[in-house]
Amino acid sequence: MEFMSIAVELIVGYFALLILTKILGKTQITQISAFDFISALILGELVGNSLYDGKVSVLPILTAIFIWGSLIFSTEYFTQKSRRFRHMLEGTPALIINKGKINFDELKKNHLDLNQLQHLLRAKDIFSVRECEYALLESDGTLSVIRKPLYEIVQRQDLNIPTKNATLPLSLIVDGEIVYDNLKLAEQREDWLLSEIKKQGFLSSKDVLYAEWEEGESLLVQGY
Repeated sequence: MEFMSIAVELIVGYFALLILTKILGKTQITQISAFDFISALILGELVGNSLYDGKVSVLPILTAIFIWGSLIFSTEYFTQKSRRFRHMLEGTPALIINKGKINFDELKKNHLDLNQLQHLLRAKDIFSVRECEYALLESDGTLSVIRKPLYEIVQRQDLNIPTKNATLPLSLIVDGEIVYDNLKLAEQREDWLLSEIKKQGFLSSKDVLYAEWEEGESLLVQGY
């Protein structure tokens, strides 16, 4: 009965903490994913109990660690096998700034206010939103940016070099699965994508590990 109680508490706690970290948003767990945060928190608690609680015997702690380890192993397995499950558990990057404009809906969805956005931009040496063409809030809470051409580190306007429009590379195939959201952003069709990968010797998207599109460039395709 004791072992069953431990198992129930661990499983309930696992999903409760996962939901909590998703509610708090990406910026609450900077540098690590929600799954890494939960794993570290629970494993630390289990070890702490075994060290400082004299009423807890070794066998229940070993049982708890085994169940928790099995949950971690199963989660890692399914995130490797299923992109949809990986998206649900780890989240995906959010396009916070798109073509120089702040996406307010994405800010709200990720519980990020304008002051936090400015802080993240300043960490990238960007002190004005007008300098940023694209900004992606990553799964671990960090910000990745593409500057506008005039505000690149080596400024073209100082060197009198002609500028070109900034482009955002998009992953169209990941682990054999087509990323339809990015395909829509690229304003391309599925039949075009399949035709392009066949030109490079791949029979279907299932044979492709990774495919990346960038405007004005040929499709980058890599197989397994």
